[in-house]
Amino acid sequence: MAEVVVRGVTHYYEWIKNPAGEDSKPVMVFIHGWGGSSRYWRKIATALSGDFDCLLYDLRGFGRSPAIAIAPHQILPSYDLSEYAHDLAILLDSLNITSQPVYIHAHSMGAAIGTLFLSYYPERVEKGILVCSGVFEYDEKAFAAFYRFGGYVVKFRPQWLKNLPFVDQVFMARFLHRPISPPERKEFLEDFLLADENAALGTIFTSVSKYQAEVIPQKFIELRTPTLLISGQYDKIIPATLAQQAVKLNPQLQLAIIPQTGHFPMLEAQQDYLQVVRDFIF
Repeated sequence: MAEVVVRGVTHYYEWIKNPAGEDSKPVMVFIHGWGGSSRYWRKIATALSGDFDCLLYDLRGFGRSPAIAIAPHQILPSYDLSEYAHDLAILLDSLNITSQPVYIHAHSMGAAIGTLFLSYYPERVEKGILVCSGVFEYDEKAFAAFYRFGGYVVKFRPQWLKNLPFVDQVFMARFLHRPISPPERKEFLEDFLLADENAALGTIFTSVSKYQAEVIPQKFIELRTPTLLISGQYDKIIPATLAQQAVKLNPQLQLAIIPQTGHFPMLEAQQDYLQVVRDFIF
């Protein structure tokens, strides 16, 4: 288990490289989405490890990265997504990844963080891949309802849920169009139950907000880094139409829609997904 301290918080990270001992390759950094961890990127990272040194890490407050300062009375960064983008810059510095631009490969809330990173640190990125992302309009009533529901879901997370039969299947049903393996479903449920309450609630309020609805479209407009957006055809969480709106804003943006998939196209149709990624990168 590898750890590095970023702004007073211990962050979990891991490398997937293949074969071991070869000269270093370009670095691809994977960013996971809300309530998850870097675990769900392992299959894709392994498949790409012949061409990249793949860096996976858990966002502050999720997975194996706690939301607790290692020093008493230290003031932690907020849960604003821009702070998570700066966390990544410091993480790369701490791992001495400074001599060449990286590839950013990010999903869902992680894709919003990736978009901000591309905007703040364009010189550090060769290409970006943003999965299940796009632009959305502010709707006060809909957002308020989302906050109420999200708050309830985050606060009611007894650990015994993971021991009930079929709960993982029910939990993942809304996210998927095609089935994924039972172990993958169980990992998603475990990560959701493990997420720090303050981080989970904080990122709900900062990622789905009037501010983000105004900022992210502008960031898409400003991007100068070649960037691919990937959507699942039947994604109910972040519909492909939102990505279609994003690519209209900037000719640097490309869009690929993976047929017959939902919010996790990288797991639901791995080979189709990898082909799209390779076509863009190479």
